[in-house]
Amino acid sequence: MIDSFGRTIDYVRVSVTDRCDLRCFYCMPENGIKQIPHSEILRFEEIVRIVRLLAKLGIKKVRLTGGEPLVRKGLPSLVREIKNIDGIEKVHLTTNGMLLTENLPSLVEAGLDGINISLDSLSEETFEKITHRSGVNKVLRSVDAALSYPELRVKINCVPSEINRNEIIPLTRHFLQNNRLSLRFIEMMPIGLGKECTGIPEAELAQILQSEFGELSNLPNEVGGGPSRYYKLGNLPGRVGFISAVSHAFCSECDRIRLTASGFLKTCLQYDTGEQLRPLLELSDEDLLEVLRQTILNKPERHCFSSKNGSGLEQHIMSQIGG
Repeated sequence: MIDSFGRTIDYVRVSVTDRCDLRCFYCMPENGIKQIPHSEILRFEEIVRIVRLLAKLGIKKVRLTGGEPLVRKGLPSLVREIKNIDGIEKVHLTTNGMLLTENLPSLVEAGLDGINISLDSLSEETFEKITHRSGVNKVLRSVDAALSYPELRVKINCVPSEINRNEIIPLTRHFLQNNRLSLRFIEMMPIGLGKECTGIPEAELAQILQSEFGELSNLPNEVGGGPSRYYKLGNLPGRVGFISAVSHAFCSECDRIRLTASGFLKTCLQYDTGEQLRPLLELSDEDLLEVLRQTILNKPERHCFSSKNGSGLEQHIMSQIGG
């Protein structure tokens, strides 16, 4: 579907839960959040119905997120059902990796196409500072397990900040030895807890990487199914990516919408604009399809991360809106 600003919208991020087993400082408070009651979280059959209608509007790619999506039981069955929807070409998963190894066989069997694994440190000490939990070796085992499936596209996501500044070089050296891997650095976004955090902007990050590994060479034809810009870094076999929504806004090319665990169809990460779909699920497919069409059509032109003021700004934290 083409929105009112001429952008092709073909990608939906579906949050299946607001729960998470980690407490990353930029995403969720250490003592957790007031969780959505189970009765208010979309059932799998409701998610499938919404995605099926979105596919009629041109959605081709689905990414399952959370919170941490793997804390919700039965996720492989959802992957299988979404993969069987006419028009859906790819189903991917973003996870913190803590529960991935044991779930991988059933996810791959269900048809999962790719996995993004979030990891901000190779050091257990720094990992615990960021997540308020232990488990870096468990995540690393999940990366190795994912790489054992040749058909899976595997990416590592890292949010660089002052807390893990010293981890940038070790992470890059470790993961970019593998030519199947992409290591993507995601700028800290001023949403929720991220408003109070100090991130490392792309320009500074690029300088750190190039001083250690050599020049960044653009890979213009690298297809990542998202906003990341990919580069070769020196002689390292893997790829480095930058997702820089603050310093390099990509709003004019934004191709996505988000469905939260509670059923809110969210059209821009920064704004609370969209449509709460749960009360509308009693509508006919035809009528619900028109609601989806109008909501996408009204997707905002761009965010305003450079300003902390404005109307309609998102007040929820990342774990509540699916990131």
